[in-house]
Amino acid sequence: MTSPALFQPITVGSLAMRNRIVIAPMCQYSAENGCMTDWHLIHLGHLALSGAGLLTIEASAVVPEGRITHADVGLYDDATEAAMARVLESVRRHSDMPIAIQLAHAGRKASTDLPWKGGKQIAPDHADGWQTVAPSPLPFADGEHAPTALSLDDLKRLCDAFAAAARRAARLGIDAVQLHGAHGYLLHQFLSPLSNRRDDDYGGSLDNRMRFPLEVFDAVRAAFPADRPVTMRVSGSDWVDGGWDAEQTVAFARALEARGCAAIHVSSGGLDPRQAIPVGPSYQVPLARAVKQGCGLPVVAVGLITDYEQAEAIVGTDDADMIALARTILYDPRWPWHAAAHLGAHVKAPDQYLRSQPRQYRDLFDVDRQLSD
Repeated sequence: MTSPALFQPITVGSLAMRNRIVIAPMCQYSAENGCMTDWHLIHLGHLALSGAGLLTIEASAVVPEGRITHADVGLYDDATEAAMARVLESVRRHSDMPIAIQLAHAGRKASTDLPWKGGKQIAPDHADGWQTVAPSPLPFADGEHAPTALSLDDLKRLCDAFAAAARRAARLGIDAVQLHGAHGYLLHQFLSPLSNRRDDDYGGSLDNRMRFPLEVFDAVRAAFPADRPVTMRVSGSDWVDGGWDAEQTVAFARALEARGCAAIHVSSGGLDPRQAIPVGPSYQVPLARAVKQGCGLPVVAVGLITDYEQAEAIVGTDDADMIALARTILYDPRWPWHAAAHLGAHVKAPDQYLRSQPRQYRDLFDVDRQLSD
């Protein structure tokens, strides 16, 4: 009997995944000076037992001022690398799930408070705040402190910082790198004409607006081992007239593909408070479909994917090659188990949990296959 599409294995670059379920990067706002804490061990540890095909570490800033909040994870010095190493060592002791990391810089959306404290921007002269940077000196929202426009020397330093973080990720044995080019953060700020008003080689035309994100990709691709994939997360639309859209996303995807990008993860929004997002189940899937049809890269779809049949249909109809879960898997960390049970597939579970297999799903955990791995 053929396995459901969602549980067919896939190879991204040279990375083999057991199924098409990706755990998306989700900020926890629980780091100390950029360093992971015991919370990250708990959080990543139980997700690594979920049966998904890939676990992605949350947005990890490549410089301290690239963090969204003062409690964000970083990978920019020996202390942040050592803290991440401790967490990964413990997680890997009990799970062989591949682990990716999202490398990021928040640009003008940095220096904010924790979400559960309101998430407002923190001024540079206040505790836990700092001066933000961006392609152009335009604040994200009215009334916010304006960012400083990045100079050409600044861009070179940031490229070097992304590359340095990629080398740290390689030392940690991380299986893949995802660059964060979505949700209104720095690389997205360069891509969108709404936030990029530069008049040099990094602004204006589409080719110019893509220039810095592509330079960052090239730097990371060169710094990360050639046998491990580098991917990109993008916003397929700003949902604002005159902003970044699906057509430009396809052009960007083709440029990434030509440079050796292994996959593209299509989200949307986050760049402009005026966004009018048509939120609903699978609302971003048409964007993923457009990119899938417009380039040869494997595509990850994300956004209000909660139902097992819904996820199966997205992959089964070739709208995307993989689906990503974020809030859905926070709410239900065993979603892949339940999806496999519903669709008649098999999933890997830790030995300690094998006896939890329900009687009506006697082959769910496929014990014989696990014993042969």
